[in-house]
Amino acid sequence: MRNSELMRALTKDGSAMIVAADTSAVVQKAHEIHGLSKTMTAALGRALTAASMMGSLLKEEKQSVTLRFCGDGPAGTICCVSDWRGNVRGYADHPQAELPPNAKGKLDVGGAVGRGPMYVLRDLGQDMPYVGVASIVSGEIAEDVTNYFASSEQTPSVCALGVLVHPDFNCRAAGGFLVQLLPYADPQVVEQIEKNIETIESVSRMVDGGMRPRDLIDTVFAGLEYDVLDEAQIGYVCPCSRERYARALLSLGKKELRRLVDEAEPVETLCSFCGKKYVFELPEVRQMLEEAKS
Repeated sequence: MRNSELMRALTKDGSAMIVAADTSAVVQKAHEIHGLSKTMTAALGRALTAASMMGSLLKEEKQSVTLRFCGDGPAGTICCVSDWRGNVRGYADHPQAELPPNAKGKLDVGGAVGRGPMYVLRDLGQDMPYVGVASIVSGEIAEDVTNYFASSEQTPSVCALGVLVHPDFNCRAAGGFLVQLLPYADPQVVEQIEKNIETIESVSRMVDGGMRPRDLIDTVFAGLEYDVLDEAQIGYVCPCSRERYARALLSLGKKELRRLVDEAEPVETLCSFCGKKYVFELPEVRQMLEEAKS
């Protein structure tokens, strides 16, 4: 499977911006890490793709965006985090949740996600992250992201996402695009983009047919001139480390560390994003307690 990649472009007249991504390898990695069911490969895959594209809109290296769906469906909470390049990681509370096909005979992602709030947290390196919230309108992810930008950020947008899943639950193809209209967009440009989007087949089928991010942009911006802003290879990337978990344990404070010491057992931590385990033996926990006291 080819590497995942992402590209951003802007129409020559500055009316619209687009992010397009092939996330097939990213979604396959998520499937392998979490042992996702068929429906959850599609659900988490769409959310990872959306988060990656939203992350690419950030401006500085240390910034990140977290996309969280807190629906009442069997998937539970779905959480994805992207850095400013579009490298992404994610998890679902119930990665093996499965549902019968929906009325259209397709994977019932909306049923798996359910209804409830969705949150977008942007960590811009300041004291407090920016937090945006909107209702989950369908659970299909793309419609929810489109609604979020319109209702919470007042940015006219169109998000399209797709994941094709093999019968063995592996990812066959995944990708998406996010179009945003900029202030004072030319109505004729807007009309052309709308016409182009109306004729587009599913994104996953386009990616499965060999289309790359530039091909997706050519399709959405057909009849319009545009400039490529940047392009990058992206991946499923988790920055967890033993040192990070050690700092997290230390931050628990004296009372909780004393409880862990009294239990006289090694402390095992597990990363929700990548599944790595970090074990801290009792002498290490005792040392953390001494550090907390001092």
